[in-house]
Amino acid sequence: MTGPPVSGILLDQVGRHAVLVSDTVLHAATRLSLDATKEYTMGTYEDVFRASTEDPEGFWLKAAEAIDWDVTPRRALDSSGAPFYRWFPDGRLNVCFNALDRHVDAGRAQQPALIYDSPVTDTRRTYTYAQLRDEVAAFAGALAQLGVGHGDRVVIYMPMVPEAAIAMLACARIGAIHSVVFGGFAPRELALRIDDAAPKVVVSASCGIEGKRVIAYKPLLDQAIELAAHKPQKSVILQRPQEPAELGPDDLDWADLVAGAPPADCVPVPATDPLYILYTSGTTGKPKGVVRDCGGYAVALHWSMGAVYDVGPGETMFTGSDVGWVVGHSYIVYAPLLAGATTVLYEGKPVGTPDAGQFWRVAAEHRVKTMFTAPTAFRAIRKEDPLGTLTSGYDLTGLRHLFLAGERLDPETYHWASDLLGIPVIDHWWQTETGWPIVANPMGLEAAPLKPGSPTRPLPGWDVRVLDPSGAPVPAGVDGAIVVKLPLPPGALPTLWDDDDRYVASYLSAYDGYYLTGDSGHIDDDGYVFVMGRTDDVINVAGHRLSTGSMEEALAAHPDVAECAVIGVADSLKGQVPRGFVVLKAGTDREPGEVEAELVQLVRERIGAVASLKDVAVVAALPKTRSGKILRKTMRGIADGHDEPIPSTVDDPGVIEILRPVLRRADHTP
Repeated sequence: MTGPPVSGILLDQVGRHAVLVSDTVLHAATRLSLDATKEYTMGTYEDVFRASTEDPEGFWLKAAEAIDWDVTPRRALDSSGAPFYRWFPDGRLNVCFNALDRHVDAGRAQQPALIYDSPVTDTRRTYTYAQLRDEVAAFAGALAQLGVGHGDRVVIYMPMVPEAAIAMLACARIGAIHSVVFGGFAPRELALRIDDAAPKVVVSASCGIEGKRVIAYKPLLDQAIELAAHKPQKSVILQRPQEPAELGPDDLDWADLVAGAPPADCVPVPATDPLYILYTSGTTGKPKGVVRDCGGYAVALHWSMGAVYDVGPGETMFTGSDVGWVVGHSYIVYAPLLAGATTVLYEGKPVGTPDAGQFWRVAAEHRVKTMFTAPTAFRAIRKEDPLGTLTSGYDLTGLRHLFLAGERLDPETYHWASDLLGIPVIDHWWQTETGWPIVANPMGLEAAPLKPGSPTRPLPGWDVRVLDPSGAPVPAGVDGAIVVKLPLPPGALPTLWDDDDRYVASYLSAYDGYYLTGDSGHIDDDGYVFVMGRTDDVINVAGHRLSTGSMEEALAAHPDVAECAVIGVADSLKGQVPRGFVVLKAGTDREPGEVEAELVQLVRERIGAVASLKDVAVVAALPKTRSGKILRKTMRGIADGHDEPIPSTVDDPGVIEILRPVLRRADHTP
């Protein structure tokens, strides 16, 4: 499909100059050349969004031209099995070939593909595209010798080391399906995932490093396999010098296995084949395995790299996450490599390894153009270094964009990062299920004015609506359930692993024809989306429906607050009442009671007496998952007197135990 010429923006290699160019809307929206100068053209946001909604098949077929296919698709969308939609049903490709081999073939063999930066082991290592391809081909050959082939599953239980990405890409190379489980997960949770995915092989390491702690993985893996009903045939163990593991009869040493294996070629597979299974965090009972297909994912990620993150061939992206999470899958491993960019794989924390300046060091050393991490990482940095003095030792002139996602970006953190770095700070919103952003400010397409508290507008392909409980659209500015009209675009989950019924029940049953995001919020008159929190974070206080996110905004505005959480707890008179918990910035030397009183007054001034927030407690820390999300549901359950289990994803169980007596306090008034 082509359209009339429109005005676009042509960005040069460093993105400092812009000249008007003309191109067709769809061609502009999807073309990304693989030469060293990184030039691509884009239409305006409105033009491209309209094209994606008026002719989604034409739009995504054009986007698919940026991918190398073994069999080029002639159809974009198969709706015959709705609500189980499939993208590019007649296409065949290999995702690993698109991420590595094609760049080598195109003359980019010596360009850095992956930079391993590990302050916890004082290691820096750079893999060129040729080196990474060879490492991946060797491990793919090793897996093939173990009998792993097309459609087989491999569970990867690894720390943040290059071999984790190598194992993922090796599975993709031979058509196997990988399922990455966050390194250090409890044995029972790992066992549940082993039983659900039924892997032929598990790939792990002898240990991981969390801050200053060395965590032995092999005993955890052994316990998980003992608990699991399904028994993998073999476990491949990467021996790390910090704590080598004792191998058993079903264990194989990574280095020995690879040394004797012939390299494997890429195996083309149908575009609708699963690339990986990723289990959503915090699930109990039968895990919820999000399936990601090969073709739709490759097309959507490649498109997003240029249009959203403004990163192209030869440029560097640093995503401060973990390969165990969707952000790590999409924007540490697959998307940067699909685009021919350089990706930084960081083993460490934003603070404490050894200081709160490590993200600035990484950005400066590796000439990072776009950084992507979670808001909680920046709240941690801000807490330790409120004035941002640690940036002064680093040259950050190459850093052009900071993207934040994973949890709602509060306006105070947004302003702090914006003022400190002097670059666009881009809040964007998406989920494990969606695979890539739903709502964002597309910096490579057309940057929109920023509104603190909003991730901006829906990206092309995402038809976002806000509905009331009856399914009717709500007026602009009114909160409701945020949903996406079906079909979801390429890259989003087509179903759950081995559980179509649960896919429908979990996501498609609440509103006919819509995907339920589980988040609440509103869309303003300019089309900006405001995500105020999970649907169950809307509380009912004496008949008034109130967003805890709005109250958190007010608390975060206090100059002494580093981070905060508001939960609704049961109350015999009002049904629910809000309770606030705040962590103060480092160096704050004030009486907690004084700050708490100011915070209660601040919420009253900003929201009004209807908010009824009279209980705010200063605490040392908030309980979080390893990916940085505050465990509000767990806090709420404890506060309501339930015997709330500690989620397997918790970063530090001790924080919950310290907080438990504060949460359990029966008297909700200070």
